[in-house]
Amino acid sequence: MTRSWLCAALLLFISHQAISQLPNQNTYLLRNIDSYSSYSALWGYRAPDGREYAILGTQTGTSFVDITDSANIREVDFVSGINSGWREMKTYSHYAYVVSEGTNSKLQIIDLQYLPDSVRLVSVWGYTGYTKTHSISQNGHYLYLNGGNATANGGVTVVDVSDPVNPVKLGQWSTEYVHDCRILNDTIWAANIYTGKMTIINATNKSSLEMVRSWQAYPSSTVSTHNAAITDDRNYILTTNEISSPAGKMFVWEISDLTAITRVAEWQPTGITNSIVHNVEIYGNFAVIAHYTAGIRIVNITNPATPQEVAWYDTYPNNNNNNFNGCWGVYMFPSGKIIGSDMSNGLFVIKTSFPMTGSSQLNTTAPETFTLEQNYPNPFNPSTTIKFSLKENSDVRLSIYDMRGAEVTRLFSDRRDAGVYEVSFDASKQGLSSGTYLYRIDVAGRTSSYSETKKMTLTK
Repeated sequence: MTRSWLCAALLLFISHQAISQLPNQNTYLLRNIDSYSSYSALWGYRAPDGREYAILGTQTGTSFVDITDSANIREVDFVSGINSGWREMKTYSHYAYVVSEGTNSKLQIIDLQYLPDSVRLVSVWGYTGYTKTHSISQNGHYLYLNGGNATANGGVTVVDVSDPVNPVKLGQWSTEYVHDCRILNDTIWAANIYTGKMTIINATNKSSLEMVRSWQAYPSSTVSTHNAAITDDRNYILTTNEISSPAGKMFVWEISDLTAITRVAEWQPTGITNSIVHNVEIYGNFAVIAHYTAGIRIVNITNPATPQEVAWYDTYPNNNNNNFNGCWGVYMFPSGKIIGSDMSNGLFVIKTSFPMTGSSQLNTTAPETFTLEQNYPNPFNPSTTIKFSLKENSDVRLSIYDMRGAEVTRLFSDRRDAGVYEVSFDASKQGLSSGTYLYRIDVAGRTSSYSETKKMTLTK
């Protein structure tokens, strides 16, 4: 009887561990690239031609990886930087802004307009007293430099990049160290990792930041509150607690009433209690989470008060211990591709085996047909957007012609995965005069082909 019980318990334990370590729960791997010694943060960039790029921080610089074609995911360029175990980035317009905690690293400005061929380092920008940053946030044409010596006390500094290559330093807030922050409706939600607090800052006047209130987002003032993400309806904020003992969980707070912020849930991965949560990003009804040794986790937050894990991919199958190894950052693209950076194992590009519907930003169900939609706006001056759908992975060419049939410009000619794409066309770059033009798509898929031509009108 005793032996039977022990065998059953052992079988249950092994089964439980297998589930915890399962590297493919409703997800599948497109590509893993591990070309450098160590990795940190990442972000994504969707170019005007619809191509998607992973921007990956490494010990010695920043890697730019084209993930558009699942069959040909590859690094296209690398920009060296000051040696640092931490490197983070955000994008605005066709520029990437990269920071690190390497001595005298400051703010790198990298031009992305030459992709998919290459990128170019434009300059390294700074201001008096500023040499390094722990993290960077972005909202509109404003950057937010967090931690490091962005301020005298490692707070947050606002930078205007209306002119992307000539930043202008604006206001600062330095009451607490800001490890990371989110910006919503001119409000900064700052994670104060050394006190376990979250601070709300009024940034309506970017040159004069004013504290609204703070609350204790972790029970004790230890290294804990790491970052946060806010639901689309602004009723909830998810905070991550980067602490090893007890292993940091994700907390869910109701914030609809700022005078009565209430914790309504806490979350850990399925079957795992030791792994430490790190970063969280929200995409409509889903939270995508970097959970160190537990890898990439995907949680349905249709009801944020009852988060439900629906998928995961273990980027660090070694163990699920409470150490600071494994998945560092995550990002999801409009195509539904999810990228994760693992500190030891590099870049992971995955997709879910189910459509990520219910998201305000994503609709990743494969279209049933090839389509080319009418450009919008139309008439236009000088820019317009062209939307098209691919029912399967295909070779695609999209071109603009004048009414005589002469090609004015080729927007792109390459291979794309099945999905919905939007491409921007700026007529001012071609020096075109007012009039009617044609745009044509030619698609060669595995099972069928498709061509269509539509008219557009440029008015000046």
